[in-house]
Amino acid sequence: MLADTIAAISTPLGEGGIGIVRISGNKAFDILEKVFQPKYKKDIRKAAGFTMHLGHVYDNDQKIIDEVLVSLMKGPRSYTGEDVIEINCHGGLISLRKTLEAVLKAGARLAEPGEFSKRAFLNGRIDLAQAEAIIDVIRAKNDTGLKSAVNQLSGKLSEKIGEIRKEILGLLAAIEATIDFPEEDLDEVTNEKIKTAVKDLMERLNRLVATFEQGKLFRSGINTAIIGRTNVGKSSLLNAMLKENRSIVTDIPGTTRDTIEEYVNIGGFTLKIIDTAGIRETNDLVEQIGVERSKEIIKNADLVLLVLDISSGIMEEDLDIMTFLKGKRAIVLVNKIDLDADENRKKEFEKLSAGFPVAYISAKNEIGLDELEDLIVSTITQGKIIPDQEVFVTNIRHKEILTNAISQLSEVLKGAEAEMTLDFLSIDLRGAWESLGEITGDTAGEDLLDRIFADFCIGK
Repeated sequence: MLADTIAAISTPLGEGGIGIVRISGNKAFDILEKVFQPKYKKDIRKAAGFTMHLGHVYDNDQKIIDEVLVSLMKGPRSYTGEDVIEINCHGGLISLRKTLEAVLKAGARLAEPGEFSKRAFLNGRIDLAQAEAIIDVIRAKNDTGLKSAVNQLSGKLSEKIGEIRKEILGLLAAIEATIDFPEEDLDEVTNEKIKTAVKDLMERLNRLVATFEQGKLFRSGINTAIIGRTNVGKSSLLNAMLKENRSIVTDIPGTTRDTIEEYVNIGGFTLKIIDTAGIRETNDLVEQIGVERSKEIIKNADLVLLVLDISSGIMEEDLDIMTFLKGKRAIVLVNKIDLDADENRKKEFEKLSAGFPVAYISAKNEIGLDELEDLIVSTITQGKIIPDQEVFVTNIRHKEILTNAISQLSEVLKGAEAEMTLDFLSIDLRGAWESLGEITGDTAGEDLLDRIFADFCIGK
């Protein structure tokens, strides 16, 4: 299949300023000559790479389809490592489809999902971790997620994995030399040396795994539940954060009976905010269902915003709801301070907060919302400043591979402590080296590649 020349539409279908039909393969220029006529009658094959040429694209009956700009990127200095041509049409659905149809009739094959990126990987232009980062760049929901994806795309995660694999391979080579050439004057590998080296490797891998929870938040967004008893201002808070009237707000308790979900960007993070039904004892069947759903949402939330009402004081229901915060990342919001800002009353609520950060707000009058946003960011980042160049593990596949490699190294450590023979220790050591290679694709099988690239769009 790598011998085929492939083509696909690489821009979203619909009306737009521009639409691109991408071609890649060793027959790309042959196909281009059949469908494209430059305006200035030049030999397109002799044109320099990374240039654009104005002209018309024709169908098989030599009828003009569209006036286009053709971009030439000659291999191996292209995205796929092959000759790549991009026909930049006007962004209409018909012109794009007719152009693609003409290209396919001229000898190209319709690309499979992710096949352009798969060729880039197979031709050594990018490794597997970088290929997966392309999807993260496309799907990034916020600035932080984009920065993390770009770091991975630039090879920073692959660098760290490569360094660790290189050290494991060096350790394996030293073990093999000690076993095969015992009489040579070599630096002998001992169990003590193996223990020291493996502990260091495990520590570095554990540091990478520890970034996953944070990295997942960057990539997928933060599930944020607004909770509290009825009529404390949860819906008003949602409306204030969205800067629009999304939730119905009344003085009647139990107005919100089902969850309402919206997205908002705060400090470079995407929050999926869920306004839950007020948690209270009720005989209303519909409201009971809403309350049970609220409890389930709290359980699965990455961040919980507990809203309390300073004007009515602390109630038994507030204390009951506080029990749901155990083990959660949460912020206590003392609402309606426009009605009661008494310092003694504030101290009562601070005691109730049980160590969670507290913000004093008026959702209705939009008081304290800037401070709340800062508090949300510091709670998400746990007060740390995140450097732009820091590497985060954002992919569950990578986390599982790292965890597996740590487990294999742990077996090596146990074996070294039990003073097992070097050849026995090398088995798990090699297993860790091979596992880590699945992240960059050095030891990935064809079925894994097919599964990963199947998630890409056809034009990528």
